[in-house]
Amino acid sequence: MTTQQKINSGFGAASTTQDVLRGIDLTGRLAIVTGGSSGLGLETTRALAGAGAHVVVPARRPAAAREVLSGTDGVEVAELELTDLHSVRSFAERFLSSDRDIDIMINNAGIMASPETRVGPGWEAQFATNHLGHYALVNRLWPAIERGGARVVSVSSNGHQLSDIRWDDVHFERGYDKWQAYGQAKTANALFALHLDVRGRASGVRAFSLHPGAIPTQLGRHMSQDELTELTAMIDASTSGSGWKTPGQGAATQVWAATSPQLAGEGGVYCEDCDIAGPAAQGSVLGSGVNAWATDRESAARLWKLSAGLTGVDAFAPSV
Repeated sequence: MTTQQKINSGFGAASTTQDVLRGIDLTGRLAIVTGGSSGLGLETTRALAGAGAHVVVPARRPAAAREVLSGTDGVEVAELELTDLHSVRSFAERFLSSDRDIDIMINNAGIMASPETRVGPGWEAQFATNHLGHYALVNRLWPAIERGGARVVSVSSNGHQLSDIRWDDVHFERGYDKWQAYGQAKTANALFALHLDVRGRASGVRAFSLHPGAIPTQLGRHMSQDELTELTAMIDASTSGSGWKTPGQGAATQVWAATSPQLAGEGGVYCEDCDIAGPAAQGSVLGSGVNAWATDRESAARLWKLSAGLTGVDAFAPSV
């Protein structure tokens, strides 16, 4: 297991992107933010650009993303469909041809509780979108990430508490449960960051995962009104979570993980409320803290191997 110990950052659930970036100058830095034109990704893009970074926003619908981001200086939009490995490779090749280094990589794009959907070679869509697409993208972009000594931030969720990796049926071929599928994908996000940190730290690359909090965004677009009402009641009644956040508060933890000098020398940890999270309470569901299955190094290495086999890419595989 990785060690999860709060550092008492001085920030908390109510902290905003403006708070965590105060005094930080990102001029000359390049960041990539997937899903950077909506929800928390949009808040993150604007915050990083406002601090001086040049932000690349890969988007499934580039024209729509450019319209949303018009007027935001220092932002560049490019086409990318995370569930299409050809699109991932094309985006990465175009970016690498520009000979630019990556300082910050935020894997923010994702879907939640979607109806059963198959993408690519029959992959379950939440696992493919939230995890496999980002896994392939980071590995394809590795030369630029390594040169930049980047921080890679994987946006997980306390939804990881809903499910460990279903090793015998990761694509839910024997019955689909959208919340179990979401939980598995969010566990995968945490395990990905854990193993990437192990692989990348010798090159100065550190990786983090996080729970942004409960924020009313379009992420819940696949949920019925009854489901939204039930989820809202659970969050309102929770004594272990931080309650509802504004988008600026929700994006703060990923911006903090990507930029804070307080995390120098750290990596592979799961964060929440702009601090390193502690372990989750036994039996916790959608509460604070991180489950042991999302900090297990053997599981992280196993997931990396599985993902490499599924996507056909591994930046750390020995050259033949």
